[in-house]
Amino acid sequence: MAQNLSRKILQAHLAKPSEMVPGEEICLKVDQTLTHDINAVMTYLAFEQIGLDRTRVETSVSYLDHNLLYLDHKTPDDHIYLQSVAKRYGVYVSRPGNGICHAVQVARFGAPGKLSMGGDSHTPHGGSIGMMCIGVGGMDIATAMTGVPMRLKMPQIIRVNLTGKLRPGCNAKEVILEMLRRNTVKGGLGKIYEYTGPGAATLEVADRVTITNMGAELGATTSIFPADEMVRKFMKAQGREDQFAELGPDEGCSYDGEIEINLSELEPLIACPHQPDNVTTIRQVEKKKVQQVLIGGCTNGSYKDIARAAMVLKGHHVHEDVSCTCAISSKQIYKQLLKDGYIEMLIDAGVRLLELACGPCCAIGQSPATEGVAVRTTNRNFKGRAGNPTAHVYLVSPESAAACAVTGTFSTAQEIMGGDVVRLEEILEPEAYPIDDSQLIPPLSVEAAREVEIVRGPNIAPLPVPDAPEQHLKCKVSLKTVDNITTDDITPASAEFSSMRSNIPLMSQYCYHRYDPAFAARAKELGKSIIIGGENYGQGSSREHAAINPMYLGVKAVVAKSMARIHKGNLVNHGIIPMIFEDPADYDRISQMDDLEIVNLRDQMAQRRVEIRDNTKGISFTAKLDLSDSELEVILCGGQLRYLKKQLQEMDEK
Repeated sequence: MAQNLSRKILQAHLAKPSEMVPGEEICLKVDQTLTHDINAVMTYLAFEQIGLDRTRVETSVSYLDHNLLYLDHKTPDDHIYLQSVAKRYGVYVSRPGNGICHAVQVARFGAPGKLSMGGDSHTPHGGSIGMMCIGVGGMDIATAMTGVPMRLKMPQIIRVNLTGKLRPGCNAKEVILEMLRRNTVKGGLGKIYEYTGPGAATLEVADRVTITNMGAELGATTSIFPADEMVRKFMKAQGREDQFAELGPDEGCSYDGEIEINLSELEPLIACPHQPDNVTTIRQVEKKKVQQVLIGGCTNGSYKDIARAAMVLKGHHVHEDVSCTCAISSKQIYKQLLKDGYIEMLIDAGVRLLELACGPCCAIGQSPATEGVAVRTTNRNFKGRAGNPTAHVYLVSPESAAACAVTGTFSTAQEIMGGDVVRLEEILEPEAYPIDDSQLIPPLSVEAAREVEIVRGPNIAPLPVPDAPEQHLKCKVSLKTVDNITTDDITPASAEFSSMRSNIPLMSQYCYHRYDPAFAARAKELGKSIIIGGENYGQGSSREHAAINPMYLGVKAVVAKSMARIHKGNLVNHGIIPMIFEDPADYDRISQMDDLEIVNLRDQMAQRRVEIRDNTKGISFTAKLDLSDSELEVILCGGQLRYLKKQLQEMDEK
């Protein structure tokens, strides 16, 4: 039977036979895992508690790449812990300065047909080379490292048929912004986007990473391109052509839906504040004075992206009112750009080079000014994500960002270069990259690893473990939120807050800090409580702290109109019951600090439908539990760590 690419890879990784029906749970064997520093401490604290001697997947990599701005002792202490715990358990370490996790993982470890799980929502970056790469929370990574199969609700597979070819001055960023304009930030829930067609064949891996990386903003499970000649070229340039395998959809295969995009019809686009789907053309957007431009990041930090931005800037200078910085995604790419003269072009134009790190994308440095307008090539423009809730962040391609830096307002490459814009098409990815893996620390032998001492700084606190839900729950509503609450709203980004993430008692004090500064104290005083949410609750970053911190503060359940996939999984893993209003209109009937009561909660959970009494209003409403049998068992056990230990014990007894 003819199969699409996504189903081929999923079927090859099934832990047990399955019909793979959309909406039904499947279990998958994992080949690779990755973590990054500001989320990883929780992952490895959990893995330590499990009691295994070594990771049980083919390749696990720990990246020290997000928070390299050492404000005090906390982040360097975390990095020392992460390096030592990786040595103990057979995990590669990518040291600070080697590059952003997604870029390095695809370049040095990725291979077509593999299945990877990453503790970051932009892990689908790897779909650019025909991998199945899925972003999850840290507890899921700890689980995968034990060799236990990954739970996944089978997604719908949507074909995105690309035709035509991008015009000069346009970038793959236009493709994903067009997808967001059409489908919205929640349009991809429960879906995999599989890019095919003659237009896809024109896109290099550097273009594809932009599309698959930022597919996370659609809420998609992942996105993927076929492993074709473009992927062969990329892997040959990485000195790894022997790991290439051609892989694509079968002729005549079927999909669950289809989208058509003609690349030739796209023009430079811009995502306006404060959502990535608030998209229009640069030609139509209201002109505003720009104070800050950021070129690069994991979404658009490739060789071709930076080189083309440099060409737009060549012969010009950054506007005197603009601060323009550049974050190149890896050391390897930086070295090639340096060799080919593009770094000099950037510096001559007045661009400041940043560390080879995630950095400003998650508010670690380069915060915009008060009420400032910032233009970025990164993936998210949620209010406050850049570090300043008063700022207005716009998302564009590197070519357009460079033009904005020159003019000081929203502009395109063609406005700067005129007819010479066609010269940008001459810039392609290198035929060979400089290969230097000296900043990748390989795993030790099992015997040597057992001798490693794990180093814990004073900020590294034990991982809190939730209690199993009680049969009779009676508590107040500690918070009522609006639609599209992000994990940034729940657990703020920035160098300061990121350095706290290994210390939940400290970090929890800032839970919902930017949305409702009084929440943490209120929830702690209540002892136990429920949160009421709107549509798409928990969108954005995969950070599981957005579940751990509320759990630590006594939140027992979240009742929302709808939930983002990764955050829902994190709630399950950390013992918070995710519930969906059966009638969304009931959301309007509930108020903050209402007294709620659920009788026979555990028994009702088994029926996937819970009746909740609002004693303050004298009304009742129902909520659904969209949970698989295993997810329900996880919550009833008191979270994934307790459930996992039970699973491993049963496996050992067999």
